[in-house]
Amino acid sequence: MNTIKSIHFYMVAVALLLVLALVVAACSGSPEGPTPTGTIPPASTSVPESEEETPKETTPESETAIPTAEAEEATPAPTPEPQVGIGHPAPELAGIHDWLNSQPLKISDLKGKVVLLDFWTYTCVNCIRTFPYLREWHAKYADHGLVILGVHTPEFEFEKKLENVDEATKEHDIGWPVALDNDYITWRAFENRFWPAKYLIDKDGILRYTHFGEGAYAETEAKIRSFLRQTGVDLSVVDNTPQEDQAYDSSFPQDRSARVTRELYAGYLRGYNDALYGLGGFVWNREYYEGQNKVVDYVDPEDHFGDRIFLQGPWHNGPESLKHARETTNYEDYIFLRLSAKSVNAVIKPEGEGAEPFKVLVTLDDEYLTDSNKGEDVVIEEDGRSFLYIDEPRLYSIIQAPEYGTYDLKLSSNSPHFALYAFTFGVYESGI
Repeated sequence: MNTIKSIHFYMVAVALLLVLALVVAACSGSPEGPTPTGTIPPASTSVPESEEETPKETTPESETAIPTAEAEEATPAPTPEPQVGIGHPAPELAGIHDWLNSQPLKISDLKGKVVLLDFWTYTCVNCIRTFPYLREWHAKYADHGLVILGVHTPEFEFEKKLENVDEATKEHDIGWPVALDNDYITWRAFENRFWPAKYLIDKDGILRYTHFGEGAYAETEAKIRSFLRQTGVDLSVVDNTPQEDQAYDSSFPQDRSARVTRELYAGYLRGYNDALYGLGGFVWNREYYEGQNKVVDYVDPEDHFGDRIFLQGPWHNGPESLKHARETTNYEDYIFLRLSAKSVNAVIKPEGEGAEPFKVLVTLDDEYLTDSNKGEDVVIEEDGRSFLYIDEPRLYSIIQAPEYGTYDLKLSSNSPHFALYAFTFGVYESGI
């Protein structure tokens, strides 16, 4: 335990110095980046439907300007920023780079309809889990005045590419308009912080309901139906069977003893901050905290414990990813992780000049995967070995175990183009 405490103290100290260095660099002219938050417990807010829909106009207290010798005219009071929140007009879409499935739209042009704004990003497992519900709402209500408007705000740099988002919309059968908010302009206009996030806007352009995270599908659909009825449409012929949230697997203990490995990020931008704020960091190797944007030769300490990434071999420490830094022949370099979950997914990208598709060898508890525990993207070869075939930057389904448990996962590749961005986990009865 003393060793663990000393390593943790070292990690925090080094992370603090590196974060301070990043801050100094940012102060020299780099624009401030977004600070989104990932998975959160589901949360909803709404205004009662009987309340006045149009808010009272608000203005700040008047300011008195004091004339000076240098200024002959008084400085006017600043124009108040529009208020964002339930009961106020929804902000307008802004800073959109591209559109999919639609010509450019404005929320102001959609008055008379009900708009469900969905903030998402295509490698987000929590977003992907909501797609079946969004597809059903689109099919049921699009002809009755509901406009689902996806705002794709990227978590990783490669998610800014139009072709990548286009491929994801096709893969997930997303038929509603998608706006690419690559610079977080619309995200900031809504003061959003989460993926996924849903904002329901009524026929008058007023924000009436929000939900952050997964779940609450029956509640959200009830709100959709209520605001559609306010437009005068008849929904009596539209099925109103409540949509149940995804069920936890029966093997998952739903009490205080239950634990699920949190989302783990490989890049130093998140990793150093996590260590700095006392959460332990995502990577356990001490060498990880000794530099950035360089190749580090890691040695697995082998005193493994849960919910941390352990590294063996040379890996490049990037801001968003860890990239294998040499070509090998025997899968001797690896990423090790002890996890508590039923399903495991990873964001992986072929990275580097001339990057070509490659294989990642996957073992669980030192055994190759089988049809009973492999994820959807794992292939079992004739010799019994289990591999991921990486050919594009996306979320890959690695493990779908028969039941919740604690497992040892190892990923290894001979390719120098293997870049890991994040791990995500689940405990649902079915699916990722």
